[in-house]
Amino acid sequence: MAKSRTPTWLWLILVPVALLLVAIPGMWVYMSTTAPVLHPNPQEVPSVTYSAPLPKSAGAVEQARQIVRARLTEENLPGVSVAVGIGGDIVWAEGFGFADLKTSVPVTPTHRFRIGTASTVLTSAAAGLLLEDGRLKLDDEIQTYVPAFPKKQWPVTLRELMGHTAGVIPDGGDEGPLFTKHCERPLEALPHFAENSLLFEPGTQYRYSDYGWILASAAVEAAADQPFLTFMRERIFDPLGMRNTIPDSAAVEADDDHPLFNFIRERIFDPRTTRETIPDSAKRPMQDRVTPYFPRFSSDPNYGLHLMRPLDFSCHAGSSGFLSTPSDLVRFGMAINSGKLLQPATVQLLQRSQRLASGKNTGYGLGWDIETVTLAGEQTRVAGHDGELLGGMAASLMTFPEHGMVVSITSNISYADTFSLGVKIAEAFVQQGKSPATK
Repeated sequence: MAKSRTPTWLWLILVPVALLLVAIPGMWVYMSTTAPVLHPNPQEVPSVTYSAPLPKSAGAVEQARQIVRARLTEENLPGVSVAVGIGGDIVWAEGFGFADLKTSVPVTPTHRFRIGTASTVLTSAAAGLLLEDGRLKLDDEIQTYVPAFPKKQWPVTLRELMGHTAGVIPDGGDEGPLFTKHCERPLEALPHFAENSLLFEPGTQYRYSDYGWILASAAVEAAADQPFLTFMRERIFDPLGMRNTIPDSAAVEADDDHPLFNFIRERIFDPRTTRETIPDSAKRPMQDRVTPYFPRFSSDPNYGLHLMRPLDFSCHAGSSGFLSTPSDLVRFGMAINSGKLLQPATVQLLQRSQRLASGKNTGYGLGWDIETVTLAGEQTRVAGHDGELLGGMAASLMTFPEHGMVVSITSNISYADTFSLGVKIAEAFVQQGKSPATK
């Protein structure tokens, strides 16, 4: 009687599958056991602040400090920076952990972080200023301002681009083509996506697209009749004292002979600008910028991290192209809430959830994400934006108009879930405000 034998083709399938089943848990175990623990003890997380909180905020600040320290330990984050503004004043700004792991430099409140897609709120405000000036109209077709963008199978308006309902393709995520390019103007990014057809008829679906906000940046530049970055500096950053907010591509050592510094001096700020009048924010050396990291496995810092690969965000323009600090972002948020930067009606327009043709609300305005969170047991509206880098959250700006409060958090690693941390910090301040002891 002949013995049955397993066919060769079956072995060719079973062996790789078995190896894979062994390799995946093995990789998990290896990453778990070899990942360095950056902050073993929450109480030993280094922190730097430049001023003591006011007595009325001291309790909330101390509670929030413990929340941040615990988060760094739980999620194995290298560094985090936090700022809180209430009633027009920054009541707390503090850096936690390390700006650079190799040198153990602690994070300070003035360290600059990549804010990723949180940049859109800044660009939204620029569009708002031009709306108020009568130089921009939301329902104009984008070709009114950016004729280089080809006509599509359906008309596309600026409003639809700003609300992510235009059907423009997404940017390709981690492997997007723009990270290895350098652009002097937003228009220079168009060849990498402009020829693609729309994914759906504008107004019928919501789909986030960085490319849409590159187009919006180009529209701002055209309507302003000056370089996009110059307009951002002159109309938003300088008036609000946002001295640490600069283009990501401008974060270089201030060397007069550095070609990128020459470009910044000659092309971004003003061709007539002299060396002596270049803003200090452009002269700051690299040590004012944190070292960016990325999880090495499973989008989770607890499995270790590695240096983020070199990236150039210049082509992303107002979609994700800025470096900033939480304090600067809080200054911006307070100016939005108070009417200092834009008229209240303009803010309402930008922060109003867009509605699809079906009648469904998208939960997203014109560059602003609209959420509802629970603070001290009450439902509270929050308008802001998270900053994603290579697919993971690394920054959040959150305004709470009902409480006159703005919170911003930045981290030097992607997948840091800064939003949930910001909610916990906000709750600490709201709870203190309701405490009889503070009345």
